Amino acid sequence: MKYTEEHEWLRVEGDLVVVGITEHAAEALGDVVFVELPEPGTKVARGDEVSVIESVKAASDILAPVDGEIVEVNADLGDNPGLVNEDPMGKAWFFKMKLEDLKALDGFMDEAAYKALIG
Repeated sequence: MKYTEEHEWLRVEGDLVVVGITEHAAEALGDVVFVELPEPGTKVARGDEVSVIESVKAASDILAPVDGEIVEVNADLGDNPGLVNEDPMGKAWFFKMKLEDLKALDGFMDEAAYKALIG
């Protein structure tokens, strides 16, 4: 897995990249009450707002970590946004992206670097 400074995780599955938020981010948000997901087929550039996550404490944007196309979203989050709190690193993935080149992930942090970032 790779990690962003915005507390997203990235996991490669074949030629796709699965994107979610880290346990650290889920804990900081508190109880998640709403998740807005992008439409499959949406082309995004790194830094584009892709999703919105709302909790009892705040609303946060989920940004596209890399350039690519959204090919699948986790519809379970629409029905059960609390999954983000229950299993942020597993069942609560947000979307899957197809990238032009998986080497775009090379610049992201590994788990050790991410743990050092969050202390």
